[in-house]
Amino acid sequence: MRLWLFILLTCSLQARDLDVIIVRGADGAEEYGKKFSAQVEAWKAACAKGEATVEIISGAETTAKLEKRLAETKADRPLWLVLIGHGTFDGREAKFNAEGPDFDAKQLAAWLAPLKQEVVVMHCASSSGGFVRPLAGKSRIIITATKSPDEVFYARFGEHFAEAVGGLPEADLDQDKQVSLLEAFRHASKTAATFYENEGRLATEHALIEDNGDGVPTRREMLEAPPAEAKLDGERAGQLVLVLSEEEKMLTDARRAKRDALESELKKLKEQRAKLGDDDYYSKLEKLLRELGEVYSGS
Repeated sequence: MRLWLFILLTCSLQARDLDVIIVRGADGAEEYGKKFSAQVEAWKAACAKGEATVEIISGAETTAKLEKRLAETKADRPLWLVLIGHGTFDGREAKFNAEGPDFDAKQLAAWLAPLKQEVVVMHCASSSGGFVRPLAGKSRIIITATKSPDEVFYARFGEHFAEAVGGLPEADLDQDKQVSLLEAFRHASKTAATFYENEGRLATEHALIEDNGDGVPTRREMLEAPPAEAKLDGERAGQLVLVLSEEEKMLTDARRAKRDALESELKKLKEQRAKLGDDDYYSKLEKLLRELGEVYSGS
């Protein structure tokens, strides 16, 4: 028993196979610069707690630095890309305002195209909704602060998301002592909406999430009251966590990935139950549950 516990604790102390790149854009004004810096610091703290590798890209050559860094990305490591700053829309292209040349959705899509690993893009700026369709695809999770490029005013979503992703207890909806990307999205979206309600102001931001690759994003309100037969996003984002609970740390990255895949298979199997006979359904269910048990037992 002591040897088994030592092995699990040793695994939990290893740095995770996860790279987080934070892009800090131009301030625009001093008051926004302070808000952006606070978000960057919150992300850095969360990455430290989550044992993830973090890199900050900023300054006059931000766009060139980001393009170069993405070209050097290791194919065997999941990548989370966080964009913090302002965005603009000229009626044709949505852009992220970097210090120096800005970059648009098409450029970022081209830089990400060669990457085969799972990529998460969290675009926390105004006009970020214009990045959803160009970036969506297989093994992609896209989270934006706005529902369209036309929402051009400062977005508060990023402030709340940065706070939640670090393990904010109020954002832990299922009470499993960790906050998934989906939970962080829902918390930040709701908190931003509450701000406008309390101020009696028309909301100028409506966050989106897209993680099933169809390019059709989902808003928080739809997740809270899903329409019948609706194909909503959020399943994969609900499995991804930056700051793991003590229980989750007992699993290696490989076992956690296998667990997530098996849980997805279980969900699909349950959806097919009506088409399967009882014998076939329970046979497949038993097989998946046995495999799931092996993940946790370490066999």
